[in-house]
Formats: sequence, structure tokens, C-alpha cells
Amino acid sequence: MTDKHSIDATFAQVILGMAGAAGARTAFGLPGVQNLSFWAANVSDLPPIVTVRHEQTTVYAADGWARATGGLGLALTTTGPGAANAVAAFGEAASCGSPVLLVASEVATRHHGTDARVLHQSRDQAGLFRPLAKAVFTPRTATEVLPATTAAIATALAHPRGPVYLDVPVDLLTAAALPGSAVAPAIEPLPIPDVSHVADALRAAGRVAIWAGGGVVAGDAEGSLRALAERIGAPVVTTWAGRGLLAGHPLLVDAPVHEPEVAKVLATADLLLVVGSAFDGMATKNGAASLPAVRAAINADPTHLGAASTPDLAVTGDAGSALTALLDADLGVHESWAGDVSALRTTLATRLAADTRTAEAAEFLASVESVLGLETVVVCDMAVAGYWAGGYLRSRRPRALQYPVGWGTLGYALPAAVGAGAAGPTLAVCGDGGLMFGVGELATLAQEQAPVTVLVVDDGGYGMLRFDQDRAGAEHRGVDLPTPDLVALAHAFGVPAVRVDDVGEPLRVALTTALASGGPRLVTVRAALYPPRTTSPRWHE
Repeated sequence: MTDKHSIDATFAQVILGMAGAAGARTAFGLPGVQNLSFWAANVSDLPPIVTVRHEQTTVYAADGWARATGGLGLALTTTGPGAANAVAAFGEAASCGSPVLLVASEVATRHHGTDARVLHQSRDQAGLFRPLAKAVFTPRTATEVLPATTAAIATALAHPRGPVYLDVPVDLLTAAALPGSAVAPAIEPLPIPDVSHVADALRAAGRVAIWAGGGVVAGDAEGSLRALAERIGAPVVTTWAGRGLLAGHPLLVDAPVHEPEVAKVLATADLLLVVGSAFDGMATKNGAASLPAVRAAINADPTHLGAASTPDLAVTGDAGSALTALLDADLGVHESWAGDVSALRTTLATRLAADTRTAEAAEFLASVESVLGLETVVVCDMAVAGYWAGGYLRSRRPRALQYPVGWGTLGYALPAAVGAGAAGPTLAVCGDGGLMFGVGELATLAQEQAPVTVLVVDDGGYGMLRFDQDRAGAEHRGVDLPTPDLVALAHAFGVPAVRVDDVGEPLRVALTTALASGGPRLVTVRAALYPPRTTSPRWHE
């Protein structure tokens, strides 16, 4: 620790320093009367705090930062309603295994266990987070604060990663920290797993396919995944969290598993090796996808193994160490068996462009793909445009795409882009409905002059729900919404904006200009895209 963390440093200051040392180069917070000490402590050698406009954004932004960088995301909220406002975003981080530390203030220690009913007091503030958090820490004495912070950081970053909640009473946040009590967190690796049964199954199988998820990204195991796929000639499909793995590799099936071309490849495999994936319902069509009956699975979280494999082929371990162990095993001799799987993307793109229902979406994807640099992070919302971008944009690299399919939190993209934008150039893909959940964060983008372009595909309401009602032959109720003048709205926040009338060349030009500006921009286009096959109403077509 630096000399700023001496005896005259407050606990708020030391907590910031500890999180920064663990990778939280930026914090995202909203000040209140009981956590204002974080801002008072925000000196030059500590992580800068991006002050956002809603507490939900503190965690969404920290999540966006964590997904974009692989580092610790740090969120700061005040007591009571401030903490409660962050719960939905915390749930999304939990569903997707993001290493986020939420530090909330609590009422002064003298009020705990009383019915004092002081400002913002909750009966059990931490209890809001217990069902969602990887762990909850509630230090209540000066000697407990920094050990709890150390443990909270280590817990968030250890595999399987996940969000951690820490609350500290206001009188402790402002108190002088105890000298020498800040200890760097030690991240304990998972033990090297026994993969012998999986190796035996791979050796015996003639046609192996690999299903790679976010655990491969979290474990920095792309190199081992590539080596294994090449060793056994296995085509590789990725989940949304795994998008970007093996970009451009001839064994990558760069398309969603829901499309028939991809389903055909998987259905003809003898064995499916599932690595680092929860094998969730959205990816497997709630278990209805045509997949090999024999499946082996590797996951750092043992609760994610049940649906993916039989117990004798389930391995608890992080993707990096498990794949390395497999590469050290005798896997036999395999030839590539699935043909030119990289060509499936071209086949799929041609079919989507030829289908009158999806032709506009195909043109939209082509426009967006054409403007993306390697470093640009795409953050998708739960909107029809986001479904297309999240599942169908060409893979570029790990951590270059974020999609909140874990919990399905509408309104994710703009606030998460605040976090991703703190790390580098970002494109947020929103619908007009989801944008309104966090539209105030346009002020944050202007305040930070963040390199974030917000793309709003405006279909006049909740397009996916409208599609559901149309399918059911029902009247439109609750789904058609008046859209404000988004260009004027962005200008009111100090964000330059433009409206285009076509998802083709006009959109491409507008996005090119916006992303090249290096600052906040908004681009809106009116379009009613037909949903992709990754959405549940189209699973069984």
C-alpha cells in the first residue's frame, strides 16, 4: 500500500486503494450522505470514481467494466434505497458470473439491532443480496473492516467468479483505518482436476464437438481450447458469454446453436464436451436442442454440471487447468470430421439475407460489422436488435461482446456501456424501450466524454413482446410506446446525435462517424426487425 494508507487514512480510502490494487482501475458510484467519504477520499493515487445517475448503474457499469477487462468491477452505493436500487443489476452480474464488488454504506453501528428508524435504515439491507451474491460481508467493528474487504475481493475474483456484497457502517467508513491492517487478497486457485474419465471418453469417441462458454474466457483458456480442438479435430460452438473465442479459426462454428446448420453439426457428434458453460435454458432451448446423448462437462461451479453431463463425466475445475490436464493426457488419434464448418457462417448469412422476414436484420448486421474495430466492445440490450447483435455479429476476440442473457435484464446496455466505455471504445445496441430504463446515463457519458456510441433501433415500443402478441393473435396492449425525439433528448444531455432512416449505408456512415469521434454519440434508426431463432418464440420453427 502507498503512504496514503497510513494511520490517517480513512477506511473508505483504504477500501478504494485495495480494490484498485486488485484491478478495479475505475469505480462507479452514486454519492449519498452516508457514503460521501468515498468521494472525500478520492485522491490522485486511488481509482477515480465515475459518478453515475442511478444506483442500478453502479453495478451495471462495474459489470460492464469487469466483462470488458477481466478485472474487478467496483460499485459504490449509499444506504437503504441506494443499495436496494442496485439489486437488479447485481442479479445480472450473479447470473453471468461477473467479478463485481458492491460496497454499500450502512447506518451507524450504534443503530444496528435497534428500531431507531434513522434515515435509510433497513431491517436487513444485506438480506436483499444474499440470494444473489457469491458471498456477503458485513463488518461491524474497526478490526473487521479490512479483513472483510480482503476476503470480499478474493472471493469475487476466485473461480467460479461472481459478485460479492460488502456493507460498512457510515461511522467506520469515516474513521481512521488501523495501520498495517490492509492485506493484499490471495486468490486461491482451484485444485487441478482429475480428467482421466473425460480423456477416456474423448479417446473412444469418433466425432467430438466442443461447447465453449464464458468459463473459458474467465479462465484465460483460449489457447488451451484451440490446442484441444486441433488435437481432436473438434468443431467448436460458443455460448453468448464465449463469443469471440477462436475468432477466425477454421474449427469455429461462428453462429448460434439454434440455427439448423449448426444443430446438424452438433447432432451428428458422438460426444459433446461442454467447457465453462452453465448449459442454460436459453442456449439449449430449455433442453429441447438436438444434442449428443453422451456429454462430458468441465465447470468451476459444480452446480452447473448437472444438466450438461452424466456424473461420471462431470469435472469440477476451472477451464484453464482442466484443459491443460486434458492436453497432457492420451487422447488418441483424431481427424477433423465436420467438414468446412467455417463456411456455415456464409451459408447462414446468405439464407438470412434471402428470407424476406430477416433480410433487414441481415443488412443491419452487415452495417454494424463493417464499422467495428478490434478493440471496440459491443454491449447489447434485451431488444430485438440486441438479440441479433448478441448472437450473430462476427466473432472478433474474447470480451468484445456483452449480452445480458443470464438474467435477461432489459435496460442493461446503456449503463453497462458506462463501464465498458471507461476501458475503451464501446458501441451500445439498444431498443427504444430499454434505453428509457437508464436514459439519464447519457449525462454520465457527456460528463466523462466517454468513447461510447449509443445505437438505438427504434421500433416504437417493446418489439419482442409485440411479436409475441402477433404470434398469439392478440391485440397490442402495453407494447406500443410513444418515442421521444431521441436526437433532441441526446442534445439536451450534451451528446451529439443523428437520426438515419435506413439500416444499410446510412447507418454504416453514421456509425463510422460516431465511433471515429472518440467521444459520446447517439445514432438512432427506425426499424422493426424480425426476431432471430435465438428467441424462444422461434425455437421450434
